[in-house]
Amino acid sequence: MSHLDLTPDDSVPTQLPSESMTAEATTPNHAPTAYTSNAPSQPANPQPVSQKPAQPTSQPVSQSNSQSSSQSASQQISQADSMVGLKIAVAQQQFIVGDVINNAKKMVELAKDARDKGANIIVFPELSLLGYPPEDLLLRPSLASRVKLAFELLYTVKDIVMLVGYPHIDPNGTFNSVAIIHNGQQKGFYHKQCLPNYGVFDERRYFNTGHNQVLFDYQGLTIGLLICEDLWQDAPIRALKEKGAEIIISLNASPFEQNKQEQRKALLKSRATEHNIPIVYANSVGGQDDLVFDGGSMVVNAQGKIVQEAPRFLQHTLYVVARHDAQSGQVILSEQRKSPLALSQIAETYQALVVGLRDYVNHSGFKGVLVGLSGGIDSALTLCIAVDALGADKVYAVMMPYEYTSQISLQDAQAQAHRLNVSYTVCPIHAAVEGMRHTLEPMFSNTTADTTEENIQARARGMILMALSNKFGHLVITTGNKSEMAVGYATLYGDMAGGFDVLKDVYKTQVYALANYRNRLEETPVIPERVITRPPSAELRPDQKDQDSLPDYDTLDKMLELYIDRDFGYDAIVEAGYDKDVVKKVLSMVDRNEYKRRQAAIGTKITHRAFGRERRYPLVNHWSLEFPKL
Repeated sequence: MSHLDLTPDDSVPTQLPSESMTAEATTPNHAPTAYTSNAPSQPANPQPVSQKPAQPTSQPVSQSNSQSSSQSASQQISQADSMVGLKIAVAQQQFIVGDVINNAKKMVELAKDARDKGANIIVFPELSLLGYPPEDLLLRPSLASRVKLAFELLYTVKDIVMLVGYPHIDPNGTFNSVAIIHNGQQKGFYHKQCLPNYGVFDERRYFNTGHNQVLFDYQGLTIGLLICEDLWQDAPIRALKEKGAEIIISLNASPFEQNKQEQRKALLKSRATEHNIPIVYANSVGGQDDLVFDGGSMVVNAQGKIVQEAPRFLQHTLYVVARHDAQSGQVILSEQRKSPLALSQIAETYQALVVGLRDYVNHSGFKGVLVGLSGGIDSALTLCIAVDALGADKVYAVMMPYEYTSQISLQDAQAQAHRLNVSYTVCPIHAAVEGMRHTLEPMFSNTTADTTEENIQARARGMILMALSNKFGHLVITTGNKSEMAVGYATLYGDMAGGFDVLKDVYKTQVYALANYRNRLEETPVIPERVITRPPSAELRPDQKDQDSLPDYDTLDKMLELYIDRDFGYDAIVEAGYDKDVVKKVLSMVDRNEYKRRQAAIGTKITHRAFGRERRYPLVNHWSLEFPKL
């Protein structure tokens, strides 16, 4: 256990926290001496970081404008409180993965602003200097030198303590760490003790495990440090409390999934009340590949009450004052006058999809997005999310009719495009399909038409969209939902062609719920009502309906959730009341189509178990659904 005292005279502490007590004592203007000496490369110019989601033509997000500011009027600390105790700034901000130098520059500006507002400490999220999750960037040979260079920037900040999440590299290994920086010195550091290796996390691939508890004294309070998963396990906070911690500060990069914020609140309440200690919880915000970090940073008192809470999905700096009560000696915290707007599950899900697409497109440098608009529910919802994420001027809808496309679909697609004020083009595929059929005729002459001919239509549409993408630099976003991806109801190199699938983790039944939710936000619906009410169809043959080859979506989604999200087996799903023949058909389709999902575009994770990094099955295997018999 290491215990630091941050005295106001810039003196170097006598003992620094480290894995071995051969830790590198730091001096002003120098990062830890164990960093390697590789020369840093010039960082790429970053994409601009917006302070809040792009405002669409039609507003989807029920968040007040005041919540996007660094400190809303409802969260101002009174002058009397700011004069006493420790004022902590919780920087719920987005930091771009890999952009080490510009992330450091952003920290410097945020720290100076917080200092000018009277803060004594500013807390940044987990691994914020490098961005989270950095994945194999942690293996790049110049990483340590880049971090060292970034520290030179951080050391320029005076008169405020900075708690910075960063990768610590020394002869003992690579650690997920927090640096304690004050007046040009790294006063100490803490290494994460509990490394998650489940779901989307694989930190044991990259990091060594920390073993020390770290506390430091500042402004009369003893502060204990934790990083994310440390808080989900009881031992680290228990040890800090036993060593004399009076308040816990936890740096986090906790990604969104449905109902996750309620789980976080329950966790903080449990930890705070069990150990009788306040907790400051700083979370990341913004999209990174298939993950979205939803913010929701908060502060709870020793009784488990949330006294400060940041808005969800927005960059925001939260302020809290902690001080000893004159009579009891207990640490008391300043309280918000008004909490941010709570989001329902459907509202938070929609906002996560908006943020995920917005940040993927903007940070990747695409000029805009292309959507194949079919007149169906999936492409209709995808178009809404795209407009809300990027603005109508960056969304290009293309309707690609064929002889099986109904007049209703043409009308509804045009009506929605005009309602959302997006570019809309009709590009018939008759010539493309007939040309391919003519090419294949010598080989297909003695065969019967089947799904092959249907898939030619889908692939003609995919080819058109990808050609437009290549020519004009727009990202093709696909429209397949989780139900379809699960059972393979999609065409490789056809409707699966594209770079990002907005609905990849959204079951079909929830697609309908999201469409209705989005329509309720405005007097004039943005999705035509009959798009929602008429039976879904791929329109690849006459009078085709999805239920020709699939169970009704209500039944299908319940079975899929049991199998995919909750790991129920065949027997357990049958025992739950589903027809065994239907269960066998559905589960066989899921297993058989793993090869398609491996080639699918990424999409925002919203459920407990999304396709991708957290669900990995072998493409070729002979696992049987029913329990084998000898």
